[in-house]
Amino acid sequence: MTSETEISTVPQSVDDFARRLADVHDRMRMAAEKVGRDSSEVRLLAVSKTVAEDRLRNAVAAGAHELGENKVQEAARKHQTLADLDIAWAIIGHLQTNKARTVAEIASEFQALDSTRVAEALDRRLQALGRGLAVYIQVNTSAEESKSGLIPEDVPGFLKQLRAYSSLQVQGFMTLAANTRDEQRVRSCFRMLRRIRDEARDSDPDLVGPGGLSMGMSGDFELAIEEGSTVVRVGQAIFGPRPAPHTSYWPAAFGGHRAD
Repeated sequence: MTSETEISTVPQSVDDFARRLADVHDRMRMAAEKVGRDSSEVRLLAVSKTVAEDRLRNAVAAGAHELGENKVQEAARKHQTLADLDIAWAIIGHLQTNKARTVAEIASEFQALDSTRVAEALDRRLQALGRGLAVYIQVNTSAEESKSGLIPEDVPGFLKQLRAYSSLQVQGFMTLAANTRDEQRVRSCFRMLRRIRDEARDSDPDLVGPGGLSMGMSGDFELAIEEGSTVVRVGQAIFGPRPAPHTSYWPAAFGGHRAD
């Protein structure tokens, strides 16, 4: 298990990243086994925002081939710079419609769909390219104004509206838990998303595809796995602390709550 001192350092070499990835996978396995799940049911998405390309090359060499980016411009630059590598890029942050073309061109999945305006913009670009795109519908389960996403009550209607956009391949739902050290509050967000997924499946399973749940970040992904997550978005536990001050988002064991 990675120590607090190791987590606070910035990994550089292939070996550094291999150790970080192994630690995260071990934690994922233990969390899954705790509730009788198979850890192979849970996919790791390494969140590479703000991480320089030279370090990303070493992370990819260590086995991180699915990378998530919040900002489309940064993702596009890295997509071009690292085009020689085997990387599937996911956009996991709020999307403005004027960036839909870039997402349609470079992304393997989009995990923050929460409006028909974005759905229409993406679909139009994807139709022109003759390809589809895996999408997760973002739901604001914490009711925090700082977070994007649909309110839970709007999900059923939104799912029906997505029928009009045939290039969007719905994979399930995504959420960010409440920004708190209260474990039960965090779990309640994850349980809400699972309940939303289950109710959507009961109503019309064709609308939710595989019914995946993208939830859990560096400080809470073990809780998320215990509550049914199928995708965890992990950044700082793999890449180390970012230049921006995110100390309040570290896992509770290290003085904070959550990190991506």
